[in-house]
Amino acid sequence: MVFFQSFRISALNLVFSAGILFLLAVSAAQADVERFVGEYSGQAQMQDASGHEETRDLSVTISEYKKGFQVQWESVTHKSDGRKKTKAYSVDFQPSDRDGIYSAAMQRNVFGHAVPLDPMKGEPFVWGRIVGDTLTVFSLFVDQNGDYELQQFDRTLNDGGLQLEFQSVRNGEPQRTVSAFLKRN
Repeated sequence: MVFFQSFRISALNLVFSAGILFLLAVSAAQADVERFVGEYSGQAQMQDASGHEETRDLSVTISEYKKGFQVQWESVTHKSDGRKKTKAYSVDFQPSDRDGIYSAAMQRNVFGHAVPLDPMKGEPFVWGRIVGDTLTVFSLFVDQNGDYELQQFDRTLNDGGLQLEFQSVRNGEPQRTVSAFLKRN
């Protein structure tokens, strides 16, 4: 009888300890994200594989969201004829089981849980990571032929803002790059 009581207490201690470790991991993830929280904006010259350049106004807002974070970004391209083309995105991220790696929560499954999109259906597979002072967002697209495009947005904390380094690779070939400093608003 004493053995079972001791075992029950040990099991409760184990469950309690696991709960504390989970809360500490979530707190550590939030602390990493807190450093990036804010609104940033700037301008950049985008260059594609053919050497064609365009000016873009860029903005990003990083905010805490539930147990993870949200990244909203906008790109306004200025065309040579005076037109403007605006693209805006918003992705929620939640901690994964791997330290510093976050899964995108872009849709709800039948149970109401946030889950990533399916790249085999032509949807982007998105994930993020924080390594040191850099928050990176990756997007993988698989087209109807099975060709792929991988986009990588590195946002590195810098004095007064973020240094953005963007690259797009299609089937191993670089397509576009953008480098810009985004000032904290």
